[in-house]
Amino acid sequence: MPNLPEPVPFEEFGLDAAAADFAGEDRALQLPVHGSTVTAEDLRVRMVLACDFEGAMNIDASRVETVGQAVLQLLVAARAEALDAGHEFEIVNPSTAFVERVQACGLAEAVGLSEEEFPS
Repeated sequence: MPNLPEPVPFEEFGLDAAAADFAGEDRALQLPVHGSTVTAEDLRVRMVLACDFEGAMNIDASRVETVGQAVLQLLVAARAEALDAGHEFEIVNPSTAFVERVQACGLAEAVGLSEEEFPS
C-alpha cells in the first residue's frame, strides 16, 4: 500500500483553527476589514467549508472598510449557488462602506441587499 501524504493543516491554506471552526456548526462568516484579492482566497476556502453545514449562510459585513472586485465576485457566486441549492444567503450588519461599494458597482440585488433597507 502506498504511503499517503500527511494532511495539510488549515494554517497552510491561510486559515487559523478559529477561522476553520466557524464558531460551531453554523454557516456564519465574517468578511475581512479590507476585502482584497489577497483575502479573497481565504474567504473562498471558508465559504466552501461553510457549505458543508445546513441552514442559512450569513455573511457578516459589519467590519468592512473596503471591498474589492474579487470578494464581490465571490459573494455574487456564493449567493447564486446557495439560492440554487435552496439555501438562504444573507449579508448581515453591512457597514456603510460595504453598502456604498456594492451599490456603486450595481450589485445590491446580486448579493441580496434590499434597496428599501439600504437606499442609495
